[in-house]
Amino acid sequence: MTRRQFTSMAAIPFVKQAPPVRTVEVFPAPYPVTGYFRFLPKPERPSVLVKITCEDGTSGWGQSVPIPTWSYETPEAAEHTLRHYLAPVMIGRNPTDLAGAHEAMRKAISPSYSTGMPITKAGIDLALHDIAGKLAGKNVAALWGRKPLEKIPLSWTVNVRTLAEVEPLMADGKKRGYRHFNIKVAPDVKADIELAKTVRRLAPDCFLWADANGGYDLALALAAAPKLREAGVNVLEQPVPPNRLSWLAELKKQGALPLLLDEGVVSVTDLEEFDRLGLLDGVAMKPARTAGLWDAERQVAYLEREKKMFLGSGLTDPDVALAAALILYGAYGLKYPAALNGLQFLAGSFLKQPFALEDGALRVPAGPGLGIEIDEGKVRHAAGR
Repeated sequence: MTRRQFTSMAAIPFVKQAPPVRTVEVFPAPYPVTGYFRFLPKPERPSVLVKITCEDGTSGWGQSVPIPTWSYETPEAAEHTLRHYLAPVMIGRNPTDLAGAHEAMRKAISPSYSTGMPITKAGIDLALHDIAGKLAGKNVAALWGRKPLEKIPLSWTVNVRTLAEVEPLMADGKKRGYRHFNIKVAPDVKADIELAKTVRRLAPDCFLWADANGGYDLALALAAAPKLREAGVNVLEQPVPPNRLSWLAELKKQGALPLLLDEGVVSVTDLEEFDRLGLLDGVAMKPARTAGLWDAERQVAYLEREKKMFLGSGLTDPDVALAAALILYGAYGLKYPAALNGLQFLAGSFLKQPFALEDGALRVPAGPGLGIEIDEGKVRHAAGR
């Protein structure tokens, strides 16, 4: 099997007699923001919940989590696209035909460089995975033939405006049980080095992960990487913009730190091409970025097969998106603390039993489908408001 032909062997089983999709409902569902985070400048973190119901009454929930400061997808565009372009092509479909659903969405919203509107499409994908699991009476991880971890340790995000904020912010994280930390860096290399040194001094045994979100140019990235290593950083995520392939090649050649990609890896095809060009050591995975679990699972399976690193990350995911990420990372035995910071920066929940931190970790949902239960009355009330 060549890399171009690679597909996961853990595909969701196709059930020929599955009840077809009857309705797709879309609900705006924002969450209050509780602290400073550069990608959440407004007091609310937007999200869109999706409920898909089959002819026999089986329903599943998904969630799209657009962040306009991180991606071109706005909450208004996500809601409109779900209602008027993606929902119509789901009606009458077999909910267990994940490949067919993604092909239908691809025809409705075409690709650009990679998957078109992947954050929006994740809402449909997660709801279909939830239904497939419920129809089988199994968790999604079991449908992949995987036995997941029970818990995923989390990484506390240190995103500060001044160094004076670092120590109290880390103390807050430690008080909640966090033992590992990730830092937001770029473009100020001097400040980034001081930040890394401070975090390493305050947490000498932590896994320390630096994420530049493509914020360095090549010269700054080449200067920063060895200094970040000396300061105690373990991995460097997306140091330069994802379309600067020659810059990535220079950084990979330098080899100062393991090079993890994020924004540029949307589909498994993207991952294969970046890997063939020798531009990465691994990927910071986000099911929200990859149009959901169908492609994200294939990517993690590819990384496992090719013996590449994968880190667990997110888009400050709440509720359904968070459940999907935990299931994926648990199913593939994530070896590093996950930067899933929804509980750190958001308040509120639309779940009947919200996620609760357990000594710096979250329990992987184990029930059928995505293993969570939505408080539908609360969702409809929030959408009506």
